[in-house]
Amino acid sequence: MTQNNDLQLASNLRTVVARLTKKLRKTSVTGQMLSLTERSTISALYQHKQLLPSELASMEKITNQSMSQVLNHLLELGFITRTASETDKRKVIISLTEEGERILLQVRSERDEWLANAIKENFNDDEEALLRKLIAPLTRLVDFE
Repeated sequence: MTQNNDLQLASNLRTVVARLTKKLRKTSVTGQMLSLTERSTISALYQHKQLLPSELASMEKITNQSMSQVLNHLLELGFITRTASETDKRKVIISLTEEGERILLQVRSERDEWLANAIKENFNDDEEALLRKLIAPLTRLVDFE
């Protein structure tokens, strides 16, 4: 019986997290103009500052050719720059522009505002405290390999 309960918990958690993620994606008008991979690529560049296209492709688990298409679109939008590597002129370094960073932060802000409002409108103080306590264990789930 425990195995079934464990599987049911896993299924319920997976479902609610997936639904919340989809909901958050839809709450940002700014974020809707970019694909999931484009948003994730911008986020990776924000975190790492500069990356090679092959590194981005590896992080996103897509082919170099697919990443090239993503980067071309982000370049057209003015969200990234391409710079020749100083150590190997055959390599190109990708980084965010100020506009790319602004868009990323705007998307995050829109989602944070929606989520904060949803929590305020739907949860009492005890439920909000419970959510705060769940952050650490949920983070351990995300970090589990």
